[in-house]
Amino acid sequence: MTTTTHPTLARLVEKQMRNWELARSQKPASPEERAAPVRDFLSISYGIGSGGDCIAARLADALRWPLFDKAILQEMAGNDDVRRRLYESIDQRDLSWFEEIGRSLGQEEFHRNDYFHRLVTTVLAIARRGPAVFLGRATDLILPRRHGFRVRFMRSRNECIAAHARRQRLDRDTAREEIEEIERDREKFVTNHFHVDARDPARFDLIVNLDAFSDDQALALVLGARLTHLADRASDR
Repeated sequence: MTTTTHPTLARLVEKQMRNWELARSQKPASPEERAAPVRDFLSISYGIGSGGDCIAARLADALRWPLFDKAILQEMAGNDDVRRRLYESIDQRDLSWFEEIGRSLGQEEFHRNDYFHRLVTTVLAIARRGPAVFLGRATDLILPRRHGFRVRFMRSRNECIAAHARRQRLDRDTAREEIEEIERDREKFVTNHFHVDARDPARFDLIVNLDAFSDDQALALVLGARLTHLADRASDR
């Protein structure tokens, strides 16, 4: 099954695939990298209108990692050729690990829902390829808990409504209704597929209130906290 998408998305995906293939040919993965279940990653969750998506893009630039948002992940998950190329580097150990992740998410649901199965295996295959920033799609719950860094960006409801109204050129009531509908859809996705409380703050390693920090401060905060997190994890080994 190959979906039809906007040409810009297809070009972005093709560029990333070529970057991976070039990097792989120039510098094969080390034994340590091959042994790790996934490479390093940032998983970003954000409230609509919070501005967290913009900071995620800046984080990707600062780290020089590719950014995978909902639109790009859906393009990759729905394109059979892209998925085939992604899986070329997957060995039998990876396939077993994918199945283990599937069981942890609920075997029946994992295999019954074709889109969810494609999304999960695509996210895992991307995380095997190289460091990445993931935006949305509950990737914090897909990827292995003992790896990566998970961040949630939030802002007060009034500020989110005002920002969404400005960005989408809506009146406040329509902006509020859109935010509430998107939040319901997100919570339903998490509840149905992962069987956890979508609002549980323990999902994240760091929650940043963007009412209290500028974008520049939030960027520095996440980058610094990630390094501290990495150091703590290394000392526990």
